[in-house]
Amino acid sequence: MQNVKIPTSDSYHPSKIERLKDPEYAAAYLTAILEEKDPEPELLARAIKDVIEAQMAINKLSQEDFLKWGKIEKMLLESGGCEIYSLIALLDVIGFKLTVTLK
Repeated sequence: MQNVKIPTSDSYHPSKIERLKDPEYAAAYLTAILEEKDPEPELLARAIKDVIEAQMAINKLSQEDFLKWGKIEKMLLESGGCEIYSLIALLDVIGFKLTVTLK
C-alpha cells in the first residue's frame, strides 16, 4: 500500500481573493492592515497586491494599472512600508487615523 498524504485544508488565498472583490470588504481589509501595531515588513505590500488581484479578476484594473503597482510594490518591499507606518504613528499621536474608504 502506498503512503499517500491527503491535504488537510484548501488554500486560503482563493477565498480571500473572492471576498476582496467586494469594495467595502477590501477597504476594511486594508484599513485593518494599516492598524497593525507591529506589522511584518511584507504585510502591507501583500495586502495591497491581494486587493489588486481581486480587482483585476473583476476587470476593474488593467494590465497597465498592474504595472504601476509593480513600482509601488518595489518601494514597499524595500522599506517595509516604514514611511506609511511612521505617518500612521504620527497621526495617532495627534488624534487622527488613516483609513481606506470607498470613493
